Amino acid sequence: MTVIDSSPVRTHRASCAPAPGHPLPEGRDHYTISEVARVTGLSAHTLRWYERIGLMPHVDRSHTGQRRFRNRDLDWLALVGKLRLTGMPVADMVRYAELVREGEHTFEARQELLEATRRDVRARIAELQDTLAVLDYKIDVYAESRRTSERY
Repeated sequence: MTVIDSSPVRTHRASCAPAPGHPLPEGRDHYTISEVARVTGLSAHTLRWYERIGLMPHVDRSHTGQRRFRNRDLDWLALVGKLRLTGMPVADMVRYAELVREGEHTFEARQELLEATRRDVRARIAELQDTLAVLDYKIDVYAESRRTSERY
């Protein structure tokens, strides 16, 4: 799922754009924790932990107390997955979630948090590009050495 922050809308749903291809259409989108685990690749334990630490917003419950996730929750989890890939610490992800829940007046703080993360990602990309250049060089050295030895 591709997710972006589509602020400045106030709701939790607006914190990330809807991802195309949800398993169920709006209005009929009630997923159990095992269905969300299957769709997202996260374990039920991780989903419960995300909820417990405040990384997930309030998840609706059925009359029997069973969690009922919605498409907006899948969108949020996709965003959290992208933030995890950036290397953002869990505490910062929780802080971002808190800021989203607090509303529009937190846009500046959210932007600062995401900009700091972007700086970190760009630094990691530069480091990986340098590493890739070293690998390419070494591969070329070995390939040239093999070509030379095959000539003689």
